[in-house]
Amino acid sequence: MGTLFLVATPIGHLEDVTLRALRVLREAELVLAEDTRRTRILLDRHGIAARPVSLHAHNEAARIARVLAVLEAGGSAALVSDAGTPLVSDPGERLVAAAISAGHAVVAVPGASAVLAALSVAGLPTARFAFVGFLPRRARERDAWLEAWRDREETLVLFESPRRLAATLARMLAILGDRPGCVARELTKLHEEVARGSLRSLATKFSTGARGEVTIVVGGRPRESATGTAPDLDAAIRVRLASGETTREIASRLAAQCGVPRREVYARTIAILGHEVARAPRGD
Repeated sequence: MGTLFLVATPIGHLEDVTLRALRVLREAELVLAEDTRRTRILLDRHGIAARPVSLHAHNEAARIARVLAVLEAGGSAALVSDAGTPLVSDPGERLVAAAISAGHAVVAVPGASAVLAALSVAGLPTARFAFVGFLPRRARERDAWLEAWRDREETLVLFESPRRLAATLARMLAILGDRPGCVARELTKLHEEVARGSLRSLATKFSTGARGEVTIVVGGRPRESATGTAPDLDAAIRVRLASGETTREIASRLAAQCGVPRREVYARTIAILGHEVARAPRGD
C-alpha cells in the first residue's frame, strides 16, 4: 500500500515551509497541485525537480484513478494547495476519501495556515473558534447565515474576497453588532496588513474594499458571568483602545453590546488605560 501526503505550503513567504515538507515533495512519485504554476515557483526555489500535476475542482474525480494507481504500486503522492494546508477551502476531499477507502495511508505534513495565522494575531479569544471558509455570495443567504451566527460565543474566522470585503463588514456590523474584529490581509507577504478594531471602524477603513487575500476574525457573542460582566470585556476594551476609540465611545458601545452598565465599562476602560500607561517604558 502507498501513502498520500497532505503537504502544507507557504501562504506567502516562501521560507515558511518545513524541512519535512521539502523532503516529501522531493521523494514523492506524484505531486498534485491546484495551480501548478504557483507550486512550480516553490519547487524551483528549493531545487525540487518534480513536475506537479493539476488537481482542481473540475478534474479531481478524473485524477483519482491515477493517484490510486501510484499508491497501489506502493508509491507515494503529495497533495498541496496553492497556499496553506490542503483541503481548507480547497479541493482534495474526494481524493482523500478514495485513498482511505482503498486502504492507503493518508498522512498530514502540517505547516502554514492562514486560519491559524490570522487567529493568532487578531487579539481575540482563541480557546474556542470556528472556521467557516467563505460566506455565501448571495446577500440573502449571507445575511441568513450571519443571523444564525449572532448568538454563538466562538470566535469566527472566515475568508473573503477583497471585492466583497466592504459589503461583508457592513452586514456583519448591522447583524452581529459592533463587536471586536480583525482584518488580516496578505499575511506573510510584502504588503501584509493586520487591522484590529471594532467592526464599525473596520467597515469604515475598508469601505472602498482592499487588495490581496483576506482573512476576517470576529469575536463571538460575549458570555455573561454570574455578575453580568462579560469575561472577554477586557479584551474587547483593549481592541477598541488600539483602534483609537475614546473612553466614552467604548463605554457607550460595549455597554449596549454586552449588557453591562455603562459606568462599569467606563471604569474598567479607565483602569486598563491607566495600567497600560504605567507599563509603558519611560524615557531617560
